[in-house]
Amino acid sequence: MLELFRLESTALKSYPFSWAEIANLYSAKDAAALAETFPHDHFKTVSGYGGEKNYDYEARALVEMGTQTIAFAEALSDVWLKLARDLGSAPYREAMSRLTGIDLRSVPMEVNVFHYGPGASLGAHPDLPDKLVTHILYFNESWNRDDGGCLQILSSNDPTAVVAEIEPLVGNSAVLVRSANSWHAVSQVVGNCNASRRSLTATFYCPGSVSSMWPQGETPALHGYPRA
Repeated sequence: MLELFRLESTALKSYPFSWAEIANLYSAKDAAALAETFPHDHFKTVSGYGGEKNYDYEARALVEMGTQTIAFAEALSDVWLKLARDLGSAPYREAMSRLTGIDLRSVPMEVNVFHYGPGASLGAHPDLPDKLVTHILYFNESWNRDDGGCLQILSSNDPTAVVAEIEPLVGNSAVLVRSANSWHAVSQVVGNCNASRRSLTATFYCPGSVSSMWPQGETPALHGYPRA
């Protein structure tokens, strides 16, 4: 499903850190099916205020940390199962390794799905030090930039220092190579937005890392949300 040649034919940008924007990751048919059957089950609320960054959104596991196990596979459409398998595959890891220049073939990786409803956001941050590379994929059939919900590439921790902005349209994606200055954010979804901002992240970690999204021993209350 993933058109991996688009990853391999892309060059990383060097300013303000190493990153890339890649579009048209799927065929038009697959893009429409992924957007139509975006998961609505087994989400948890993730929020925090007053720390290093403010954040408020909903998260669902897709591929469990360090494995090829697809979470809650019985609730996924065929096209989402296929995408999950692609993201856990050796060819995907090899394509990401060639793009970033980092050997990602055997490091721990996890995939999570995200739903940002009205008011949701993710403050400026450079990702945790145990992360190597994050690939962010989007699944909205349409989006109004005025509604927020865009990935912002920042030149500093100043939320107004926006170098680039990527809308969450299906087929769009961004690759972020983690560094001390890899600042980025998700602009706040406006309170009267009538759609959710939909994405996933495939995150590659340093060897020996554990999941910060799903800490061992955590038993969060999981819930669904209505289809728009």
